[in-house]
Amino acid sequence: MTVVWINGAFGAGKTTTARELIDLIPNSTLFDPEVIGGALPYLLPPKRLAEVGDFQDLPIWRRLVIDTAAALLAELGGTLVVPMTLLRQEYRDEIFGGLAARRISVRHVLLAPGETILRERIAAREVPPDLPDGEIRVRQWSYDHIEPYHAALASWLTADAHPVDNGVLTPRETAARIAEAVGSGSVAPCDIVQTPEPTAETVAAGVLLFDEQDRVLLVDPTYKPGWEFPGGVVEPGEAPARAGVREVEEETGIRLDDIPRLLVVDWERPTPPAYGGLRLLFDGGRLDAAAVAGVLLPGPELRAWRFVTEEEAADLLPPVRYERLRWALRARERGAALYLEAGVPTE
Repeated sequence: MTVVWINGAFGAGKTTTARELIDLIPNSTLFDPEVIGGALPYLLPPKRLAEVGDFQDLPIWRRLVIDTAAALLAELGGTLVVPMTLLRQEYRDEIFGGLAARRISVRHVLLAPGETILRERIAAREVPPDLPDGEIRVRQWSYDHIEPYHAALASWLTADAHPVDNGVLTPRETAARIAEAVGSGSVAPCDIVQTPEPTAETVAAGVLLFDEQDRVLLVDPTYKPGWEFPGGVVEPGEAPARAGVREVEEETGIRLDDIPRLLVVDWERPTPPAYGGLRLLFDGGRLDAAAVAGVLLPGPELRAWRFVTEEEAADLLPPVRYERLRWALRARERGAALYLEAGVPTE
């Protein structure tokens, strides 16, 4: 089962190209996530909708896109063609990672006309007549997202997606280019680790590694939003500390000779669809310059690593992980492990 995700700025021609593409890829179906966005006003109270400026910022939208795509492919098989702008890397990680966890490969295509052509298309874009002030609002929305689009191009988008310059191409010609690239393998499936979704509470072990300035090592997963500590889920019959040692070597190439010391045990409450469970953090000690120079990340799983201060970690880690780190550092200072529940010490 495969998804062909057509990305690009608003006005790049994603939807018209997708409609043409389903005629060129055998056994393919169009799925426009705008349908999910349009359903949210019927599912959520107005107060919740007013809290965000874009429905993509709602976790429910991202979950429903993943679940709906998986359900459509389970029902119909073949290929799902998805025209949708994704400019935030963490949303790309969450959605593509969620699909990968369901054993669905994603081929990521970027429509990239020049800015002059993009603005011309936005100016000529048809707007539904039943929208109050629709023409002004829709066009301005598209113009306002040109800058975030350029920021995504400069930071991650071109490295992740197969670009197609459709500035002088018709939608049919653009679709033919994409179909040829997908068929020939030029658009390879995104290289994302396929981590099976848990079916019950899990135990996970992370290891804190420090440089000579006592900054902590964080890694950036390709398959979920936010930075993380080296580590992972403890396998059945595996000791948690040894699971952490194994994961550190698999993820960074660093081999720890000693069993790391426990810093915190944190109970993470179930938050559907996540099951929660126990999260352990261990002290892997300080790395010398040679060990730091030897860090080597596996491409499908992690895209980057960096040493950060506690203050810098607050901007990179999701809140619950940051609280876990904060208390782990306090436990390291005092030389005694702490027990947490949802990131809060019980003593």
